[in-house]
Amino acid sequence: MESEIKENLERVKERIDAACLRTGRSAGEVTIVAVTKTHGPEFVDAVIAAGVPNVGENRIQEFLGKKDRVERPCRWHLVGTLQRNKATKAVGQFVLIQSLDRLKLAETLSRLSVERGIDTRTLIEVNTSGESTKHGAAPDEVIDLAGAVRDLPGLALDGLMTIGPLTDDEAAVRRSFIRLRELKERAETELGGELPHLSMGMSDDFEVAVEEGATIVRLGRVLFGERG
Repeated sequence: MESEIKENLERVKERIDAACLRTGRSAGEVTIVAVTKTHGPEFVDAVIAAGVPNVGENRIQEFLGKKDRVERPCRWHLVGTLQRNKATKAVGQFVLIQSLDRLKLAETLSRLSVERGIDTRTLIEVNTSGESTKHGAAPDEVIDLAGAVRDLPGLALDGLMTIGPLTDDEAAVRRSFIRLRELKERAETELGGELPHLSMGMSDDFEVAVEEGATIVRLGRVLFGERG
């Protein structure tokens, strides 16, 4: 298993390198988050050993049942939807919560962070494709939500996240990623501060995401194979 994951990672890095080369970027600008949804702690340890210290989980309950069984140190990211009633279990556990999508959740995270004396780093999830099955703030809500999050104590806004549309139409996927990049640039201008991260791109579309400015790609199947 470990050798297979390492080989998969090397192929992924080659593809990221090529995407960066095509657009004049440095591969060092792109962070891989290994998404270990449904995979056991042995897979987490294996991908950390292969050289990926950033690990993403989709669900709080799965994360809580897994984290103490992972032997190697890593940086946990929450990449799945966070319900307000689960926020108390999330604050203080992750280096980055990538799925902040509404003001009420931001206020809850802020309150819990202040109570615990910590800063919670976040990304705003944006539904750039307009699909009804997707979570995320609507694009026309992002600037106001970003401004509100910036003003809340205990929260740090690091950028935006999106999930591309599930389609073979590369142009549609690219438009989704371009929209997120343009929203980030607009937010930086209107709010007067840098948002350093664009989290976009998964196993089927990460090269397009890198070409359009992704600083974080969230990869599962391309590293681990099909989920169990």
